[in-house]
Amino acid sequence: MVFSDPWDSGYCSKETPQKSRSGLSVNAPMEPGSSSTEKFYRIPKGKGPHSVGCTDLMTENAVEGSFLRLYYPSCNATDNEEAPWIPDKEYYQGLSDFLNMYRVVGERLFQYYVGSVTCPAKSNAAFKLGEKYPLLIFSHGLGAFRTIYSAICIEMASQGFVVAAVEHRDESASATYYCKKKSISEPQEESTSGLEKEWIYYRKLKTGEEERCLRHKQVQQRAQECIKALNLILKINSGEEVMNVLNSNFDWNSVKDSVDTSRIAVMGHSFGGATVIESLSKEIRFRCGIALDAWMLPVGDDIYQNSVQQPLLFINSEKFQWADNILKMKKLSSNDTNKKMITIMGSVHQSFPDFTFVSGGLIGRFFKLKGEIDPNEAIDISNHASLAFLQKHLSLKKDFDQWDSLVDGIGPNVIPGTNIDLPPAEPE
Repeated sequence: MVFSDPWDSGYCSKETPQKSRSGLSVNAPMEPGSSSTEKFYRIPKGKGPHSVGCTDLMTENAVEGSFLRLYYPSCNATDNEEAPWIPDKEYYQGLSDFLNMYRVVGERLFQYYVGSVTCPAKSNAAFKLGEKYPLLIFSHGLGAFRTIYSAICIEMASQGFVVAAVEHRDESASATYYCKKKSISEPQEESTSGLEKEWIYYRKLKTGEEERCLRHKQVQQRAQECIKALNLILKINSGEEVMNVLNSNFDWNSVKDSVDTSRIAVMGHSFGGATVIESLSKEIRFRCGIALDAWMLPVGDDIYQNSVQQPLLFINSEKFQWADNILKMKKLSSNDTNKKMITIMGSVHQSFPDFTFVSGGLIGRFFKLKGEIDPNEAIDISNHASLAFLQKHLSLKKDFDQWDSLVDGIGPNVIPGTNIDLPPAEPE
């Protein structure tokens, strides 16, 4: 489906109870002793030792500000509710535009199928003090937005990372917004803030427009937004006051001195994978990067001339990649043992975003939200390989090295390199 590349399309299924296979029933049948909110299909919780909280941060009343969702190790917040997964109806409208659906139809379908989905992170839970956590900046794919890679971001936070999932304003998100001051003539309604949301929707290619030119321009903006997010979190970490224009009761002062400023990485999916590469080339504070099923078209020719010095892990799906895209990855990583590529067999491009978890089997496969591999197994392979790679290249003192073999493509449902047949290398 959706969220990440120009070729996959479709829409998603609803959330239904945890072990059903059909994905077609609307309501979750109750099981003895279960609560009415327990669903068969839901985004998986983090498996690490930390509880996870999340909160949204937006700076400045202008499009140039930063917008991100922060996932972080939290205190055990039994009183805090889980965060909404897709927080505004305008995101449904943006998804409808991206998928070439009528907005009125798309909004109803998304509301019906996933309107009640929450992500398993407690909204505005208290930040867990006492450690310095490595920082991970996450970049979403084409047509996506900051909230729909929560399975990955929550797992990383549960393992002891602070994760800043950026929402890009380059017109590659299905929808995003910034807050601007209301004009005096406009009614204040219930809000007393004097601010209103100015929505930015996905921009489609114009007739005759060259895609590579647009995407290269966008990826440069995306990299700058990742660097801006990095600077913002480090500013908060240093104790500087940052004004959040969103209403939130999260105590940002609690983040002070909790980020390990020497251990910073960048990660992203599809267009976000290209953003990882662009960000590494521009910002040496990113010590390494992880590109999930990267879409290489946006990457500029100059990047291949030794401008990415840091370690880089490509984690690819079996069904999305093609020879030209893989050759660009290999060109970037040739003769560098710190640049790795693995492929998760049985996976598809949408094995990385959350929609794979909240769609039933039939609908999930019909719209290519699921591959032949169990979605939980695919995301575990990706997360475990990522953690092992991060431990090595951020010099972490954890036990993530138990998954080192995955980084070399050794293990069930994973292979080194690619499954794609490549043309023979030309003699030099």
